[in-house]
Amino acid sequence: MPDHAFTDARLAALYDTLNPWGPGDDFYLDLVRGAGAVLDVGCGTGALLVRAREEGHRGRLCGLDPAAGMLAVARRRADVEWVEGTLGSAARLEGPFDLVVMTGHAFQVWVDDAEIRTSLAAVRGLLAPGGRFAFETRNPAARAWAGWTPARAVEVDGVRVAHEVVAGFDGRTVTFDTTFSAAGWAGAEVSRSTLRFLSEGELDGFLGGAGLVAGARYGGFDRSPLTASSPEIVSVCRVAD
Repeated sequence: MPDHAFTDARLAALYDTLNPWGPGDDFYLDLVRGAGAVLDVGCGTGALLVRAREEGHRGRLCGLDPAAGMLAVARRRADVEWVEGTLGSAARLEGPFDLVVMTGHAFQVWVDDAEIRTSLAAVRGLLAPGGRFAFETRNPAARAWAGWTPARAVEVDGVRVAHEVVAGFDGRTVTFDTTFSAAGWAGAEVSRSTLRFLSEGELDGFLGGAGLVAGARYGGFDRSPLTASSPEIVSVCRVAD
């Protein structure tokens, strides 16, 4: 089930302000520009595909997301295909696609091994010959969750947004709450999230099991080499030979 922050229309409307366009978006947009048919898994508010269409992309652009609140924002653009669901449930989703992307650390919401395997198999089945699958995950060695504290709360459009870890890293996952509060609201809104953190070796094991291989791997969206201290593990994958 999608997090409350994504299903609630009031909270979903804050997403793009909380997550303004940045280097990651530029990285993926560059890939989208060079692809004909594109699927954005976990597309959220659809900012990537909307920008591509605004730039003149003429191919098929399809956004897939299980959260109705996010898709309500995305559907402001009628010339992009929006599908509510997951890779395992979206029966109406038909390939092939030249590029499948997962941005915004969406890959990390696949918590269980079985869900990762099933989803990656679905990605493999949707790829056209020569197609690519690009995504990023947070490098567990960088311990990003250490900064998810109420002391680092931010205020956006009069709404205070704070994170707090409720179950620390156990070698697989981190669970944290995001609390939204504002003057005039009846009470705070709390959204609980659990994310999976995978090492490079673990990622390659799951990819290999689905018949995929990382053709390029970076430690950041600047395409810097992946090191032990890199904040990200950015993978651009192809079908294994």
